[in-house]
Order: sequence, then structure tokens, then C-alpha cells
Amino acid sequence: MKQRVPISEIMTKNLVTANVSDSLTHINTLLKENNIGHLPIVSGRTLVGIISKTDMLRLSFADIYEDQANVDETVFQMLRTEQVMVHNPLTVDVHDTIREVADMMSKVEFHALPVLEEGKVVGIISSTDLIKYLLSQYHH
Repeated sequence: MKQRVPISEIMTKNLVTANVSDSLTHINTLLKENNIGHLPIVSGRTLVGIISKTDMLRLSFADIYEDQANVDETVFQMLRTEQVMVHNPLTVDVHDTIREVADMMSKVEFHALPVLEEGKVVGIISSTDLIKYLLSQYHH
């Protein structure tokens, strides 16, 4: 296996982000339309949080009410993005190696980490990205 491969080689670069002032309705739409699990939340160009599909599902009443969309909409309007996002998320640096990131992710319960370059969000790395990379290293 190649040593010292930077995480930038396998991270998702065409990043979807949301602004901390965006509504949860907007964030929910972004997650669904882009079919992504995690959305970095920025204020200007500074990362301030992250919201996952799981965080949004926790707010959802899908299982209880048949008319779920309207109920969820009400809940989304009652809360601010800031109240739902994980603040000051754990991040990795664009120059960190895949091994370092894998090591870090194996110790935390997060499934995706924003990747920073000089303090700005430039990508996101998920546990799935890491697993795919590791599998690709096994030549059949």
C-alpha cells in the first residue's frame, strides 16, 4: 500500500455547503437533491458546523404522521440551523495522509470530516471514501 498519500487525493472536492443563516428546509433540500450524507455549514468562508442526514432525520416525524411533509416543515421552521448543526466539527488538513485520517476516524463516531486548507473548507472525507480507497489497494 502506498505510504503518505494525502487525503486530498480521495476527498470529495465538488463540495456542497450551506450558510449558517440558511433554513433547515433549504438544508434538507440540499441533502436530498445532492444525495449527500453530510453538509458543512459556513459563515462567509469559515467553517462553523456540519449537519448530517441523520441529524435531520432526528427532527423528522416521518414514522408517526401520514402527513409527514407538513409536520416536518413546521419543525424545520421552528428551529435554526445553528441549533441543529454540530458546532466546531473535527476537521482534517488537506495535507494529512489517508492513514492519519483513517486512524482519526476510527476513534470517533463521526462518519465524515471536513477537510481544510489554510482554514478554508476545500473538501469532505467520509468513512465510505476511506473504505473504497482501502479496497482499491487490494489487487485481485
